[in-house]
Amino acid sequence: LLLLAGLLAALGLSPVSPIHVYTQREVYGTVGSRVTLSCSFWSSEWISEDISITWHFQAEGSRDSISIFHYAKGQPYIDDVGSFKERMEWVGNPRRKDGSIVIHSLEPTDNGTFTCDVKNPP
Repeated sequence: LLLLAGLLAALGLSPVSPIHVYTQREVYGTVGSRVTLSCSFWSSEWISEDISITWHFQAEGSRDSISIFHYAKGQPYIDDVGSFKERMEWVGNPRRKDGSIVIHSLEPTDNGTFTCDVKNPP
């Protein structure tokens, strides 16, 4: 490990510190209600101004996932794709290591896998 860190330093690169991302394994909601999709993270590094948080959705039975939300440069962006664009709310706060979103007016087609991806460059 020390050899690797020394090699990276000699190449002008710095070792990468992982970000640990935590979400609930399963979240349940009823049609018409709202649900909070929690995403918290931990890093030994300071939270950069360039932090980004992206939520993806893969519908049940589908092989493809789509981006439904992105936070970058201090601003939340709800992707203008799919059925979530009018029903999503950003409730996270990266300074508090929180990347959570709320989905309102749940529909049966919302069943699937949601993934929270956090990047804290450099």
